[in-house]
Amino acid sequence: MQQTILQEYAKLIATMGVNVQPGQEVIIEAELDQPEFVTELVKACYEAGARTVRVDWQHQPVALLHALHRSPEALGEMREWEKARWQDMVDTLPCRIYLESEDPDGMKDADPAKISAAAQNRQRIAKPYRDQMENRYQWCIAAVPGKAWAAKLFPELPVEEAMEKLWEAILEASRAKGDGPANWQAHNADLTTRCRYLNSLGIRSLHYTASNGTDLTVGMMKEGRFHGGADKTLSGTVFNPNIPSEEVYISPKRGEAEGIVYSALPLCYQGQLIENFSLRFENGRVVEAKAEKNEALLKELVAMDEGAAYLGECALVPFESPINQTGILFYNTLFDENAVCHLALGRGFCDTVDDFEHRSLAECQALGVNDSIVHEDFMIGTRDLNIDAETFDGRTVPIFRNGTWAF
Repeated sequence: MQQTILQEYAKLIATMGVNVQPGQEVIIEAELDQPEFVTELVKACYEAGARTVRVDWQHQPVALLHALHRSPEALGEMREWEKARWQDMVDTLPCRIYLESEDPDGMKDADPAKISAAAQNRQRIAKPYRDQMENRYQWCIAAVPGKAWAAKLFPELPVEEAMEKLWEAILEASRAKGDGPANWQAHNADLTTRCRYLNSLGIRSLHYTASNGTDLTVGMMKEGRFHGGADKTLSGTVFNPNIPSEEVYISPKRGEAEGIVYSALPLCYQGQLIENFSLRFENGRVVEAKAEKNEALLKELVAMDEGAAYLGECALVPFESPINQTGILFYNTLFDENAVCHLALGRGFCDTVDDFEHRSLAECQALGVNDSIVHEDFMIGTRDLNIDAETFDGRTVPIFRNGTWAF
């Protein structure tokens, strides 16, 4: 990939992604796959005015060794110095950039129950810190190719050619080709227009149906609002948390989901793939979880805590989205969730509540925003997915027909 293109992509993440403000600190989490690109990203953050930039390197094979050899207690503990780092982030509110490049099958040899128990403990400890940072800092998840990831997507190609092809797919999906900032400004404007229309309807519930058996009704809060594209901190800084992003989303009302939904794409969770699964809801809660592959892992996810069995997000993405049109199954939630419609188990978003800036976290949750230590998206969009909105004033309004917008 040409150096100038990578420099522009790095600049896009630093400016349109987290939108680094002069004097802010930046933390980048990245695998060891792309040190050259990470270097360009660090440079772009400094050029945007960052005070300091820290890179926290990860390496999935080492994470696997930890999972295989540490005791469950050691794997799930959080040391005092780690808590101090969390508190430092609460105090300084750094921009956080997450670069994804992991092998979708990289943790398949680990014990799912052991990893889930460890993650449950660590996330429970981290949650109070995250709650204090909610809506107060900029963050962005983006991607770079990893060799194992590229080889899984394009097994017929030599590794270097597969890496180049994955770079092309990432940049295309991320609207980074040509004038990236202009592409994102136009894209955000379109998503804002769609949100404005949806919010004007006064939606009481969404009813999902498809020929694969999906028949699910999800209730909405009267105070709920659709969002899409750019986000904004409480202090007013605009940023784009996902690159790419094609979704218009809302947090549903906890306790109001009835029926069954079937997955449209595999879910990569904790480095393993959950495939061909379904979830059945009663009174908003998952009461049955089935999967052809890794059913036990799916059930571990649903049981992570009380809120993990409830929905935290309903996201609308047309079947003809640019990501889906690539014909590539990325085995990566960042991309696959933006290929088609999806739902999420676990934590909801307070910023999808009207006037959330003047409400406490407890007040948002009292209105119906779900709370959990997890937030896991899973894809449900099919070519024949239909979605109807029932409004508070008694109307039925088509939202999706045959997998795409009905307006």
